[in-house]
Amino acid sequence: MLALTLEDFMVELNEGSIKNVGPSNKSATVKLFDVESAEAREFGDKRVKLVFEDDDGNEIQVSLFPEDVRKIVRDVEALEDDSPVFE
Repeated sequence: MLALTLEDFMVELNEGSIKNVGPSNKSATVKLFDVESAEAREFGDKRVKLVFEDDDGNEIQVSLFPEDVRKIVRDVEALEDDSPVFE
């Protein structure tokens, strides 16, 4: 399941073209639940791309620098040690 929340979002649709309307203070939150596949791969010379997909074909791609990936790995390792989630 993909949940998408858009804040202060307004566009103009004119003859098939989409144009930003209003100030550039737009933001979005995306959540993907019931992930069926997840993978990590190289992205360019300096980043790692994490790709998550659910069984409906919804996909989220996240590009991170190696130091951010290492922090996530440490967080998961801490959960393995301390959380009942991994029991």
